[in-house]
Amino acid sequence: MFPPVSQDVIDDGYADFAARWNPILDVFDEVGVRFAHEVHPSEIAYDYWTTTRTLRAVRNRPAFGLNWDPSHFVWQDLDPVGFILDFADRIYHVDCKDTKKRFDGRNGRLGSHLPWADPRRGWDFVSTGHGDVDWEEAFRALNAIGYTGPISVEWEDAGMDRLRGAAEAVDLIRNLLFDKPESAFDAAFSTDK
Repeated sequence: MFPPVSQDVIDDGYADFAARWNPILDVFDEVGVRFAHEVHPSEIAYDYWTTTRTLRAVRNRPAFGLNWDPSHFVWQDLDPVGFILDFADRIYHVDCKDTKKRFDGRNGRLGSHLPWADPRRGWDFVSTGHGDVDWEEAFRALNAIGYTGPISVEWEDAGMDRLRGAAEAVDLIRNLLFDKPESAFDAAFSTDK
């Protein structure tokens, strides 16, 4: 960050966040609500380490979880699948949105004040399945952690018609919603039958 912010200011920010959110989470606990925070730049949790810090600030309360949206990880060069595995007990919602990177030595990560879908941007949100998210690996990881919560498709593709893109996205996600096997693939070799 520039200008630099002192560690005291950052610490005070997380303390303020906890002071404001813990009373809300108390009510959520009383009524059985779980909040899913979207890890997103400009939020209190925007990457791996700020997510860890945010959860620690509210004492890892179960009422405070995460909305997994891989589109924000891709343009930051974070691992969306690793995030699922590392925060397995906190993934409360899955938001399917994709990002396409176009870093070519001129196109920057910060967007250069260019509009969405401008080919001079270093990255853009695109329809699910048209970007750099490895959706099959993501859904395999969600299966591995036993995720059974809600899954949505978020539309933010300024370069594609939403009726076509949304239908394709839903088809892609439905095809990836395969069940985990009930037995190991080689289980037939360990039986007498």
